[in-house]
Amino acid sequence: MLRIEPAEGLRQAAQADWRTLGAITAEAFAADPVATWTFDGKPCLKPVFQRLARDVYLPRGICHLADGDRGATMWLPPGPSKELPPLSLLGAAARLLVDGGPKAMKRALAVDAEMVRRKPKAPHVYLFTIGVLSEARGKGLGRRLLAPVLAGCDAAGLPAYLENSNPANTPLYEGAGFRMLEVFAPAPGAPPLAAMWREPRA
Repeated sequence: MLRIEPAEGLRQAAQADWRTLGAITAEAFAADPVATWTFDGKPCLKPVFQRLARDVYLPRGICHLADGDRGATMWLPPGPSKELPPLSLLGAAARLLVDGGPKAMKRALAVDAEMVRRKPKAPHVYLFTIGVLSEARGKGLGRRLLAPVLAGCDAAGLPAYLENSNPANTPLYEGAGFRMLEVFAPAPGAPPLAAMWREPRA
């Protein structure tokens, strides 16, 4: 069983925090290579991340906010699906079509399908996103955001998995114990994603 201990400066996000969680994540991913390509530079990130926070990662997963809501993470433990509920999926598709257009819709579906196809079958804790606001970067907040769930993984004997869409984040993940599984293009013409895996530490 995955148990997460409280950590100084971090709080577990509540369902009412979905707007904040999505907004922090959207700002953090504004210059992300894969996100920028997927959504064709359109203003899609905030509504997409807010909907995923509200309907998937808050009710099913583990989400943290840090340092006066300047950083955020969204995780999913083994078992729960990362798929949006049907009505929410319809709403997300409609919003994406309006905000991003057909190209963004097609790319988003292709990227998600390839990520699902390559996801390891073994039970693991999935790091969907970690984001830190621009003014709070370079101060170790990313490491602090990762620490409580990774400590829970170690205590439960569970591995962790993520897809790294920004090479600048590789040292953060490697420093936390993740290793590279593979690098792949999630869709034709897309920037690469690095699949990374972390075995639990004794």
